[in-house]
Amino acid sequence: MVFKPEVWTAQALVSLRKALVYAAPQIVNHDYEGEIKKVGDTVHIKMLGDVTVKSYTSGQDITYEDVPDAEATLKVDQADYFAFKVDDIDRAQAGDEMAARTDAASWKMSEKVDSYVAGLYTQVQSANVLPSTAITSGDAAYNALVDLKVRLDECNVQANGRYVVVPSWYHGWLLKSANFINAEKSGSTAPLLNGQVGRAAGFDILMSNAVPIISGDDYAVMAGVRDAISFADQVTEIEPIRLQNTFASAVRGLHVYGAKVIRPDALAVLTASKS
Repeated sequence: MVFKPEVWTAQALVSLRKALVYAAPQIVNHDYEGEIKKVGDTVHIKMLGDVTVKSYTSGQDITYEDVPDAEATLKVDQADYFAFKVDDIDRAQAGDEMAARTDAASWKMSEKVDSYVAGLYTQVQSANVLPSTAITSGDAAYNALVDLKVRLDECNVQANGRYVVVPSWYHGWLLKSANFINAEKSGSTAPLLNGQVGRAAGFDILMSNAVPIISGDDYAVMAGVRDAISFADQVTEIEPIRLQNTFASAVRGLHVYGAKVIRPDALAVLTASKS
């Protein structure tokens, strides 16, 4: 197989994003990823100020306001790499092993990325952190989602595009709730998000093994909308190397990324306890 770095780099990024849940483009916004080239880059995010809506009386003069904008900075401060070798004999016997291993490496990198983004739950505004709740039945699992919904409602977060990420055991309880709509039985023709298992309480329900454990059997179940977190990433390098002192080739790749919570009011977190 002829190695074309630009093709392999693009394919690695596609494979990585197929595996992402927390950092999937439908869950966090990727609006600024084209602006990064290396670790240490800074992305400047313009945040539009709110426009004041005023009452109008026929014939009155209209006042135009200067809407103040703010700026947030997203630091690309995370970097992961993979590097592996394939002996010539193994490659001859296994076919295109290097391409398959590169694809597998992309999936492994996605686990680290998801864990990183999941850890941003600590930046949710304090008013949106719900108290610890024991999730020991289908009803308890559903009712806790309703509490998250109400919290976002009270923060005027748009209803469209809301998501919540739960661990597998939480999903198991939801399957026992009559209020949960299983993705496989929903009848919807809309494409599913990565990790999506159903809908309930106005949320797309996603399942991930990257849901953070706060302590013991307490898990941080985060809900929100895409606009809450900005994420930027690039697979900046994938290159083949012919190794010396052995009959083998190697491939190495570098993935750089960063994320920023730009709307902490558009996220809510539930401490879900297994007991």
